[in-house]
Amino acid sequence: MPEKKYSQKILIEAYEKAKGHRARVKERFLKEGPKSFTDEDLLELLLMFSLPYRDTRKLARTLLEHYKTLDQVLDAPLEELKKFKGLKERAILPLKVIHEVARRYLQSRATKSEYLRSPQEVYEYLKYEMQNLDREVLKVLFLDAKSKFLGGETLFEGTLHESAVYPREIFKKALEKKALSIVLVHNHPSGDPTPSKEDLMLTKRLVLAGDLLQIKVLDHVIVGKNGYYSMAEKGDIDRLKAEIRREIL
Repeated sequence: MPEKKYSQKILIEAYEKAKGHRARVKERFLKEGPKSFTDEDLLELLLMFSLPYRDTRKLARTLLEHYKTLDQVLDAPLEELKKFKGLKERAILPLKVIHEVARRYLQSRATKSEYLRSPQEVYEYLKYEMQNLDREVLKVLFLDAKSKFLGGETLFEGTLHESAVYPREIFKKALEKKALSIVLVHNHPSGDPTPSKEDLMLTKRLVLAGDLLQIKVLDHVIVGKNGYYSMAEKGDIDRLKAEIRREIL
């Protein structure tokens, strides 16, 4: 009997210690703000809401060691996450909810924006949707005369090369939306956003078609696992336009 009471005492002390730690983490988040938190801190806090009696710091560390980044933890399939000890559907639910909330927030902010003002914003808008796809997808973002964002659509899927992407489909949609400029966005399943020779040739073809129809191709953003490549930022769009002028003249 004394041994049982001793065990209960240890459990109570452990629970009170964990409870105190959780309270301090939440208080720090409220006082210092989310920017003071590492990915591990944020994941630990998120898991606390569905795992009241687990060491969520250890679990957060395990998940990040496996997936490397917070976004890849959130992108991980439900069945895969359930393989981690202590992660049941009830515990995974907040991860999936926050992932969808983030995706919809970025989409909503983009549609209300006068313009996705930089390639970074284009990347932030689409990264949760595109960075972990196992196939290539080409999206086109449409803008009006005042650079207001008119929406975006997925127009091609599969291996994207010059012969697989039809300019008429892209510019037909642009004309329907009364867009005067477009931003091309596609992903690289390999994770490396560096453009291929085919990517550059495709972009050149679309820039030329856009010039003929007076619909400007502003940028071609390639989404990778942990970053992006902007052809406008890197000077590729201007270089391709110069090449087109030389060839025409």
